[in-house]
Amino acid sequence: MKDEAQVIVIGAGPVGQSAALLLARWGIQVLVLDQRPGRARGGSKSICQQRDVLDIWAAAGAGKVAEEGLAWTTARTYHRDRELFSWTFEREGPLPACVNISQSRTEQILDEAIAAQPLIEVRWEHEVTGLTQDATGVTVRCGQRLLRAPYVLACAGARAQALRGALGVAFTGETYEDQFLICDIKADLPGWENERRFYFDPIWNPGRQVLIHPCPGGTYRIDWQIAPDFIPADADIARKIRQVVGDRPYELLWHSTYRFHSRVASRMRVGRVLLAGDCAHLVAPFGARGLNSGVPDAENAAWKLAFVLNGWAGEELLESYHAERHAAALENLEVTTATMRFLAPASVEERMRRRAALEGGRVAEVDSGRFAEPFWYADSPLTTPEPSRPFLGRPPKGALCPPAPGVILPDVLVPGGRLRQFTRDGFLVLLGDMCDSSLFVQVLGKVMRAPLAVRGLAEMDGTGSLAERLGAGPDEAWLIRPDSHIAAIIPHAGPEPVAAAMSRAIGGSPDM
Repeated sequence: MKDEAQVIVIGAGPVGQSAALLLARWGIQVLVLDQRPGRARGGSKSICQQRDVLDIWAAAGAGKVAEEGLAWTTARTYHRDRELFSWTFEREGPLPACVNISQSRTEQILDEAIAAQPLIEVRWEHEVTGLTQDATGVTVRCGQRLLRAPYVLACAGARAQALRGALGVAFTGETYEDQFLICDIKADLPGWENERRFYFDPIWNPGRQVLIHPCPGGTYRIDWQIAPDFIPADADIARKIRQVVGDRPYELLWHSTYRFHSRVASRMRVGRVLLAGDCAHLVAPFGARGLNSGVPDAENAAWKLAFVLNGWAGEELLESYHAERHAAALENLEVTTATMRFLAPASVEERMRRRAALEGGRVAEVDSGRFAEPFWYADSPLTTPEPSRPFLGRPPKGALCPPAPGVILPDVLVPGGRLRQFTRDGFLVLLGDMCDSSLFVQVLGKVMRAPLAVRGLAEMDGTGSLAERLGAGPDEAWLIRPDSHIAAIIPHAGPEPVAAAMSRAIGGSPDM
């Protein structure tokens, strides 16, 4: 790296890798530091990658994750040997709703993209031992070495106690008592190749749960909930696998045990330092809300840091990172805590309610996890509310949020690609047929220094059907952020109210 880094990213896991790629996409020079000697291989770890995260990775140059991942479609939930219910993902656009792929392969793909990006430098064996801030930047201490950058993005993982402590950030929450045994196996399991299976109280793990996920190449990930004091020996693992696969041949590829934590940082921005991923929040994995929340952290931080560093917005924009992503973390905590209370009841009353729900087939009360979804920034200081299009609250399980200010833009096919691909290079204004595009370009170009595109909805697809698919009115203007979230939907739109919404969306006053 010829010049001094503009952002130091601490941690070279998938969140740190994503952040580096997304910052470099905005022309920002990035230095990535990691305390490990190099990339560790092996183990599936975080496997479920949600559609909107695949979209982010595609924009970052890592579209191979979606291409190589196994796109499963159906989730089945059982009580013992009886199926309680199943559900399928709601289809939206060309990307699969979810793919399963090992974290180690995801990291390889992200590393390949980083290697092709001259604005990123990765330094292994750089343990961060201290941080100090002043009015112009952050000094990062790695032993005797001092490094400096205007901003730091901490993606240092769950064990970053010293870093959080140095920033005065609390990380309160709880640790669940039960352990979980996780195994990767290779086996031929006909009919299971595209289904996630969740078992409550199976005869081969009485009183606890088992989760089975298909992965690429005929491999499967199996999670057993096990007792807090159980130490599985090789014979125990073999017996447990046999109880799932029967007498079929199988190969054990990897195994580990762990406990779940539910914790959220008290602050995700401290001055010039932003916290992202497991460094900022830990949740139980049922619903795959860990990495699928960490990558949106990285995207949210990246475009805002880039706007500030490029002089397109004031530093006050960075406070919205905490406002938006901390709210997302609390939403994930609420959802996963409810799931864990059902999976591991803490009281007699909770155990009785769970038993009644499972044995009585009361499907609405059974909670095996709500799958990850993009958070809605309806209450963000960057969002301009519109009473005629209110956010309707958390959607039903498996459903999509109707378009509204704060909600992510639906991803649909248009000539030249997916709709969201046209949002990644700056702000995008989408106009109905009754709006004069030339007038908007003339006015908005004077008030926005950041990259800006103004497009007619009919122009986007050449038929006018895009407006119908979005539910956009002919006199409406839609302001779309660089992370594809809708900042404003303005009826009877003129350039001035759109300019005011644009000012709000980059952290300024809505009064022009």
